[in-house]
Amino acid sequence: MNSPRLVAILKWSTAVLVLAGIVAACHLKLHVNQTTVALTLLLYILFLAARWGLRYAVAMSIAATFLYNYYFLPPIGTLVINDPQNWLALFAFLATSVVGSRLSERAREEADDARLRQHEIEILYSLSRELLQTENVAGMLNAVAPAVMLVTHSDAVVFYLLDGDRRYLAGDPDAIPMDEISMRQHALTLPGADTVTDTVTATHFGSLESRIPIRVGVRPRGLLIIKGVRLSTDTLEAIGGLVSIALDRAQALDNVTRAEAAKESERLRSLMIDSITHELRTPLTAIKASATTLLLHDPAGPSLGESDKPAPPLGPAEHYELVTIIDEESDRLNRLVSEAVEMAQLDAQEVHMTFAPTDLVTVVDTAVRACAATLANHDLHQHIPKLPPVMADAGYIEKVLINLLENAAKYSPSGTPIFISAERQPGAVTLSVADHGQGIDISEQELIFERFYRANAASRQTSGTGMGLAISRAILEAHHGTLAVTSQLGEGSVFSFSLPVASQTLV
Repeated sequence: MNSPRLVAILKWSTAVLVLAGIVAACHLKLHVNQTTVALTLLLYILFLAARWGLRYAVAMSIAATFLYNYYFLPPIGTLVINDPQNWLALFAFLATSVVGSRLSERAREEADDARLRQHEIEILYSLSRELLQTENVAGMLNAVAPAVMLVTHSDAVVFYLLDGDRRYLAGDPDAIPMDEISMRQHALTLPGADTVTDTVTATHFGSLESRIPIRVGVRPRGLLIIKGVRLSTDTLEAIGGLVSIALDRAQALDNVTRAEAAKESERLRSLMIDSITHELRTPLTAIKASATTLLLHDPAGPSLGESDKPAPPLGPAEHYELVTIIDEESDRLNRLVSEAVEMAQLDAQEVHMTFAPTDLVTVVDTAVRACAATLANHDLHQHIPKLPPVMADAGYIEKVLINLLENAAKYSPSGTPIFISAERQPGAVTLSVADHGQGIDISEQELIFERFYRANAASRQTSGTGMGLAISRAILEAHHGTLAVTSQLGEGSVFSFSLPVASQTLV
């Protein structure tokens, strides 16, 4: 049975036996002088004070004083003291023992207090580190109770929030049998919860249970209950303060994130409107001009008035050219709208892709045929060795390659070559499209993959919405692939994308 009472009995018994042993050894065996005996007993008493506390040392000091007088001060064998100097020596021994014991006890208490403070500081540091890892309110609310339980090594922790009467538990659910009504009452009525001071008051109910009100300023926010560990009031106050500060920080980060998201959404909306408006105006103007010309020169068209001469009819070549312009610009409009819709669908993850083992050679051939008109003024060079199939949606990868080929043709001088190459990588296949165009400044090489962003040099010379590369990267990310660029101004650019190798072969 390892009860405190049994431990105390064993300590008292041991202290008495050791004192008796020292006196017996000095009196019967060693026959040392009085000074040696006094110093030996004094060292023993100081050791007791340092190890077991002041009460053991004081008791043994009194007992040692009587034993020292009885066995070592003449007349030996009696408690009578004839020599006045021996009275002085006896009281000096007793005073030295008691004072030394008290000083040793104080040193021990201060050392224990320092160790306790160090332990509690480590608890607060660990708790702050755990709480600062979460940057959103929902995650923070779920993390408070487990984090406090982890760093304090308690049996159970309950974190109750007044807002919504929410309760978060870590540990044994039966250790703190309280309902929301009781917790709400304690959160509102604990000392310090409704005062105007800044001090959080922690109170103890039972031997190992602490209840800490959580507040924002003077306004109650909730309650934290820690079961199974005893901490100082200062540490409990600090834990409550840390929890409150962590919640405020998470709330502030959420607000900043929402504000940044709203700001970015507004910026993207403005960019989209500006970009699409600019791009729509050009084909609409061409369609309107062509349609108006056809109407003016159509014999069956409306009268122009008596003073106006009727417009001569158009020849077949002119009529065909205007119709062709309307057809091409209508396709351009349709492509712009399709890109905008596709970008929105990719952002919302509403695009359904069917992944299957795909032969990249077939994808390249299909994309090259689709870009035949665009690549008419460029020499196309292909270097594609035998490659394993990749896991991809062939239709979407064709869109990526068509976009890269069209960009290479658009931003390269007429007559310059365009290269398509591929190589095997560990677990992936990389396909590259290279040109000898104007190149991209290094400061813009990552920005060009953002929606609606267009490089400064490119935006001045060619038209575009800035959505093609953003769509391509989104498609490749959905394939667990990558899209990157290597470029140098005046030398050209190389766009490369990788796709994971399929685990099965094509059938």
